Amino acid sequence: MNRLLLIVVFSLWNTLATAAINVVASTSSMGMLTRTVGGEWVKVTELALPDRDIHTLQVRPSMLQALRQAQLVVSIGAELEQGWLSPAIEGAANAKILPNTLGYFEAAAQVSLIDSKGTADRSEGDVHPLGNPHVQLDPVRMADIALALAERLAKLDPAHSTTFRSNALAFKTAVNNQLPHWQQLAATSQGVMLYHKDASYLLARFNIPLLATVEPLAGIPPTARHLMTLIQQFKGKKGVILHTVYQANAGIAQLATQLGWQHIALPLEPANNSTQQAYFSLIEKWLTATTK
Repeated sequence: MNRLLLIVVFSLWNTLATAAINVVASTSSMGMLTRTVGGEWVKVTELALPDRDIHTLQVRPSMLQALRQAQLVVSIGAELEQGWLSPAIEGAANAKILPNTLGYFEAAAQVSLIDSKGTADRSEGDVHPLGNPHVQLDPVRMADIALALAERLAKLDPAHSTTFRSNALAFKTAVNNQLPHWQQLAATSQGVMLYHKDASYLLARFNIPLLATVEPLAGIPPTARHLMTLIQQFKGKKGVILHTVYQANAGIAQLATQLGWQHIALPLEPANNSTQQAYFSLIEKWLTATTK
């Protein structure tokens, strides 16, 4: 009997020691970062498809199911997902992943943010008072987020803390090694017009001028008057219009035609279940497009 008990206890201990942390990531960039840092010791489920507007997702039953089983939620944060992630977490009724607990991690809370407003003024459009939340296109901030995520994973799984920290440092080193190449790609850019300020961190990191936004205010579609103002302001100048795959406003093509500029649709996120290399390729794709 004692021998059987020892076998059962050892088997249980071995199962717990090798169990992966069940992580739910709000987006594929957060999923990529979690897998990069956590390695084999995390099991990651991503909630948002990379071609969707992260501001306006709808809560689905599959989200609730994933969140009920989660030990950690990794979100971009700064209220970017609050319209759907907060209700989904509440609906999942999993106390382990509530905000302000060990099981809830916000990437944006780990780094400094640009465009911080302090208070929400809806006359300025769909603003984020805490600052621009779209940190995922800044690889340097993502590297710092990786270090913070390693510490969070280490608290959840102390036995593998060394692995988490080593993986995060390796990601930061890989980013630093790529920076000269990325800076060279961006060096000839004349400036970029964005539809929405969702690539502002990328432009700021690589000193690429943000010429204007097609939106007159955040979250507000462009009017004919605003488009005419942009045409008058930038006619005869050089630049490119970059927008996401879900920003299909007809004004973009009209504006590009009038200015004689290219307009290029790009994903904000890497593919689902992607690797560090896929993320680096995404950064390269954006930087290459800035010089068109």
